[in-house]
Parts: sequence; structure tokens; C-alpha cells
Amino acid sequence: MIMVKTLLGLGGAYLLMVGFVALMQRGMIYHPDTTRTRPDAAGLPEMVPVSLKAADGWISTSWYAPPKTPGRPTIVFFHGNSGTLADRAHKARAFLDAGFGVLLVEYRGYGGNAGRPSEQGLYADGEAAVGWLTGQGVPARRVVLYGESLGSGVAMEMAIRRHVMMVVLECPFTSLADLAPAYVLPSLAHLLTWDRYENLIKASSLRMPLLVVHGERDDLVPATMGHAVLNAAHTVKEGLFLPQAGHNDLWEHGAGKRIIDFISRHAS
Repeated sequence: MIMVKTLLGLGGAYLLMVGFVALMQRGMIYHPDTTRTRPDAAGLPEMVPVSLKAADGWISTSWYAPPKTPGRPTIVFFHGNSGTLADRAHKARAFLDAGFGVLLVEYRGYGGNAGRPSEQGLYADGEAAVGWLTGQGVPARRVVLYGESLGSGVAMEMAIRRHVMMVVLECPFTSLADLAPAYVLPSLAHLLTWDRYENLIKASSLRMPLLVVHGERDDLVPATMGHAVLNAAHTVKEGLFLPQAGHNDLWEHGAGKRIIDFISRHAS
């Protein structure tokens, strides 16, 4: 009887802990910095702030610069779960110097924007960004979707909604539910996760060139997930898996040059 009571107590405690995680999950997923920065202060004087209105009414400020070289594609960049678009200025700098146009997308709740982030909210922000860009006369066939970590989920969703030129995914996960804490049973994780970003399921629907970039030493999103997403895609695809890189230092290990080369080859 004592053992039964002990097991019941442990089971109850476990369920309470899982319930707490379920209720607090968005706070665990999204880590926005609310600081609003000017593009020139981030070393991107040629970029200008643009206001993008999502279908649900939220307005977000993003940064944009057209291609320096006529005919070059425009990179629509969806960043990861923390910081702001200003923290990705070095990546935008490399793309701009290569002659590409860049639209650095900022989400609701990030970078001084109103609202709270969620999966459907970020999809709405992504749609607003791509829609605004095509409204400026940039055809979808000249658009490259770039998704960094959490942003890979936004880029993947936009890729199956719109026929763009190509997709680049940096450190993509299979599903956010697959990244649930180890003490949460997989069945419960998939049941309780609100924001899922099902990259693995969507990968088979891609019909444009795909590049997956991942660090083999990534301790946040295992490289096995990047391999799984790449393997699930039935399109022209390449994988760049860097042996010495982790989650946040891919560009320090030469990923930027390889990414620009991939985009340039397929853009031509």
C-alpha cells in the first residue's frame, strides 16, 4: 500500500510538472528582445525600416534593402527565437555585399513590435513580409526564404504556401514537440505542444531547391534533425553539415560563403 501511494504521489508530481511546462511553453520557446534599433546603428545604413501589416491586424517593423545588382534575388530572413533582427546584421551584411536584396523580418513582440509571438502569429508575420515584397514588384520566383532555427519553421510554412526560388534552413528541427524536455514523454509532448512547426512533415511538399545547414556539435537542435528534414525533401537539395560548428557559430565556420555560393548557383 505504501508503495502504491508513493507511486501515485510521484505520478501526480510528474503530471503537475508536465502541466506547468505545458502552460508555460510559449515563455520557454520565445525569448524576444524588445529593443528597437535603427538599421544604420546596426551597420546596415542602406536598409530602411518598413511597416508590415499582418492579416490579423498586427503591424511589425522590419528592415529592407533592394538588390544592388539587377536580377539578383532577395533574401527574406526569418531569425531564431531570441534577440532581434539587429543581432543578424552580420548575415544581412554578407548578403547585401553579395548583391542580394534583403528583407530582415521582425516578429510581433520582438524589436519593439506590439503583440505576443505564437506559431500562427509568426506565420501571419511571414505572409505579411512576402506579400509586401511581391507588392513592391519582386516576383516570388526571385525570393529566397531563409529560416534560422525557429525561423526554419516560418520559412518552411511560407515555402509550401508560395512558389519561391529556393529555401535555406539553418539548424532546422523536425518539430518543436521533438525538442520537448527529456522528462516529458514523446506522446505527451506531441499532445500538449501548442506551437509545433512541423518541418519534417512539410519537407516532402517542397518543390524548389533546398539547402540545409547544420552544425554537427549543435547541442540545442541535434544535427540528426537537420539530416531528417533534408532526407524527407524530394527536390533538388544539398546539405552542409559542419563538423566543428554548434548552434550559433555556423557562420564563424564558413557557412556564409557556402550559403551565398548555393544561392548564386541556383539563382543563375
